[in-house]
Amino acid sequence: MTIRQVTNPSEKAAISRSVLEALRDWFEVDESRETYIRESKEWPFFAAFDGETPAGFLCLKETGKQTVELAVMGVLKEYHRQGIGRQLFDAAAGYARNAGYQFMQVKTVKEGVYPDYDATNRFYQSLGFCELEVFPDLWDRDNPCQVYIMNLQKSDPGLDLLMRRRSYRGKYRPVPVPREDLKAIMEAGLAAPSGCNKQTTSLIAVDDPAVLEKLHRVIDPPAGATAPAMICVLTRRIYAYRDRCFSVQDYSAAIENMLLAAVALGYQSCWYEGHITDEDRIGRKMADLLGVPENYDLVCFLPVGVAESEPAAPRKKSFDERAWFNGFPS
Repeated sequence: MTIRQVTNPSEKAAISRSVLEALRDWFEVDESRETYIRESKEWPFFAAFDGETPAGFLCLKETGKQTVELAVMGVLKEYHRQGIGRQLFDAAAGYARNAGYQFMQVKTVKEGVYPDYDATNRFYQSLGFCELEVFPDLWDRDNPCQVYIMNLQKSDPGLDLLMRRRSYRGKYRPVPVPREDLKAIMEAGLAAPSGCNKQTTSLIAVDDPAVLEKLHRVIDPPAGATAPAMICVLTRRIYAYRDRCFSVQDYSAAIENMLLAAVALGYQSCWYEGHITDEDRIGRKMADLLGVPENYDLVCFLPVGVAESEPAAPRKKSFDERAWFNGFPS
């Protein structure tokens, strides 16, 4: 996939038409769709290409001397969940920063009205946009407008993601997690560093309601019971050299990667390890239900789903209480 800025007005119009007309579930009003196509010829325009075929595009519009709007964005359905939207955004945000803009805003339908737009909200949140205000009547009462804002000059999407991650122990919405999202989260886990590359960590995703019910019967007290999916983390003791085994470090790195990937995709989760590795051996009971061989330990599970409420931020000690330069403070 190639991302490039398009400057030819005719090419802009052709790309925006081909994409928006294929996305009528989101751009169903003919007049609005034609307006986007017409105005996109004048806006900074970024497109994703699969070979020579346009897969998606993004346009920016100046709304003030220091502010630019993500005016319209679309990715063909067959290319969803492949990170193309994020690549388009990264290219556009880089352009906006270099052009000296301070802020970027984007509008969408408020979360909780339509499932398709709920996914759009989660995507913008994962990029680092913050809720600014809801305008109930900007479009119409059936489509309350949510405005998001981002400080471009003080924002790095990767660092924002790290700082926004929370351990979520609340209830989850009854929204299925697509297999491709679960796979993306697990791929992030498997991409984590591994001591001497022994790759001691393995993963099992569970999204079958019947299997989830069996697992939750043995998780006592209950944890993550309303999540529509979970990822179980397995480990093996494989020695790297002499008596040195890095399995704990391996699965810890994998878990952190997966927690971040889940938030990046608009989900929440929590690291449940001590809960299932105590003397009651809940992890082994779960492993037996999943057919896991005895030489693997199930050491953690991560519920995955759309949170019903905002994760609470814990109180953290100040930076100066836990981190220093050039030595321990006297």
